[in-house]
Amino acid sequence: MAPYARLSGRGCCLPLRNLVSVSLRNLTLTPTSPSRPRGKTIDDDALPNTRVSPAKLFALREQKSLVHSRSSSDLRSVSENAVAETDSELSLPANGSPLKAKGKPNGTPRTPQRPGLARDKRRRSTHEWASATPQRRQERLENVIQERLADVFFSVHVNGVGEPVYISETIERTMNPTFRHVDWSGCGAGVMRLDHFTIRFWVDRTNAGRWILLLELSISLRKLQYLGRGLDQLHHPLPQNAIIFHLTDGIYTIFPSISDYVPPVTAPSARANSARLLPTSSFDALLRLAKLDDSIQDALATRNKLAADLEDLLKANGEALSDRDRVPEAEDRLKTIDYAKKTVEKQLEKARKQQAEKRQALQKRRELMRTDHDRRKEQSVELQQARPELPKMGDERSVRAKAIRNQRRRICEDVQKIWPILPVPGKSLHFTIQDIRLPDADSLDDEPSDKIAAALGQVAHIVLMLAFYLSQPLPYPVNPRSSNSTIEDPLSLLKTNASTTQTYNDEKALRTYPLFSKGVPRFRFEYGVFLLNKDIQILLENTYAVRVLDIRQTLGNLKYLLYVATAGEGELPARKAGGIRGLLRGKVDDTPDLSRTGSDDSSASLLSGTFGHNGKMEGKPKGAVDSLRRTIGSLDGSLKRG
Repeated sequence: MAPYARLSGRGCCLPLRNLVSVSLRNLTLTPTSPSRPRGKTIDDDALPNTRVSPAKLFALREQKSLVHSRSSSDLRSVSENAVAETDSELSLPANGSPLKAKGKPNGTPRTPQRPGLARDKRRRSTHEWASATPQRRQERLENVIQERLADVFFSVHVNGVGEPVYISETIERTMNPTFRHVDWSGCGAGVMRLDHFTIRFWVDRTNAGRWILLLELSISLRKLQYLGRGLDQLHHPLPQNAIIFHLTDGIYTIFPSISDYVPPVTAPSARANSARLLPTSSFDALLRLAKLDDSIQDALATRNKLAADLEDLLKANGEALSDRDRVPEAEDRLKTIDYAKKTVEKQLEKARKQQAEKRQALQKRRELMRTDHDRRKEQSVELQQARPELPKMGDERSVRAKAIRNQRRRICEDVQKIWPILPVPGKSLHFTIQDIRLPDADSLDDEPSDKIAAALGQVAHIVLMLAFYLSQPLPYPVNPRSSNSTIEDPLSLLKTNASTTQTYNDEKALRTYPLFSKGVPRFRFEYGVFLLNKDIQILLENTYAVRVLDIRQTLGNLKYLLYVATAGEGELPARKAGGIRGLLRGKVDDTPDLSRTGSDDSSASLLSGTFGHNGKMEGKPKGAVDSLRRTIGSLDGSLKRG
């Protein structure tokens, strides 16, 4: 059908199935009254045939087009010269009629101008938003927009059906909604062939579910007016609540919804210019189309019948189908139960094994308890038998403990005499050992390195001997070798660089620190001195429970250790006979040896017989000296192994 035929309302029937979509433009919740055109006053313009009256036509011809008033910045000030020239050229007679202007040959009067002033007064702007802030303008614009926005949906109704045949989706917060394509799949052929329907638009401004009816129009598709192929080709202003119908061949509307509608100009058709009439569809073609339509309707009816039969069949066999659906669920449940059963069996087997192991452990404990009980019985019997001798054994133990303490006092006294530690006159906390001054750990550079090494070697020797005699193992073993003495750190290992690792091949060499500073890294020497001071601190704290205040005072702490070790009541026991002569092989001394071989007393006698009170070696045979060295070496080896 041509657009002209659709526009005039003539043509064949348009069924409802040709409706594709619906749009609503310029949504307004408070429409104006139809009796009063928008933007016009109630005057003669509202009366019919007003524009065709002679007076109105004459007034329209004389009326000039209105333009916007200029702002105050566009008004130009009138200069005083222009005012003077106007006053001089224009004069008025007594009767008030204007005279002829000077310089005009035809005597045409000049248009009188506005009397000028020295300075033109600026017009004050009366716009209500002229002095408003940008925030206030934004709020007013948002309020205007919010008043026009709403949630919209529409419904389609036909005669004979109580419920709506179609309900569109809801478009939220809009003023020009365009809905999706209408889905007519749920409607039958009787509805699809209708050309009359009722459309209702529902709106909700508050977004609270309070829907109100905005428009209700009874539409006849025969009376729709053609607008164009699409909305992009529509340039005509639309009124409030204008409804646009999207059909298969273009967009349409109803005439009352567009005021002063002017149909679009279309090119004249070639068929209209031709005087010869072209034949339309033949009767056979129309008959075939009718038969095809009947076949389609029969197919649709058959499809609906098959769907109904399938639905009835599903309802009749619903129980069997549900039983069939429950079979996989039962199988899955059975698998879950089997898995849980196997898991419980594994846990039970593990619990049984643990129970058997605990029973065996309990049996062993019972046997051990029985054995211990029998042993305790035997010990109790022995204790009962030895009870009369316990006081005597206790007295003997106390006597031996006292003798051990006295012997240690005597040995420490001999050590103090062999290695005298004397204070430096005029200097507090400064001492010498064997007439060699050894400062504290922070002032090791005050003395020559060879003297420092010799003094530290003497201190290492004393610490080793005291650890042996006091039965106190050292955490950091020392190797006294005079001025080349070393000390080991088996507990920790200092982090070294690659060059140090290459210098010391094995870990033992890395854990050995020198007590001499010549030819070794400085930090290793200082760490060795620190370890030696820690040994002295451990001897004081673990043996005599004396707290060390400053471990850097090497000779001060060592002298204090010897002072505490030699303190006690009573006289010192006499040194037993023997000494170095008892170590000589192949010779028997006339003096009886009352000390045990390898005891502390014999070692003390050996040291006292070798060194005098002044710390110098007395004249003894060379074999005795070698024997002394071997004895000291064996003592050092036993201490290292211990």
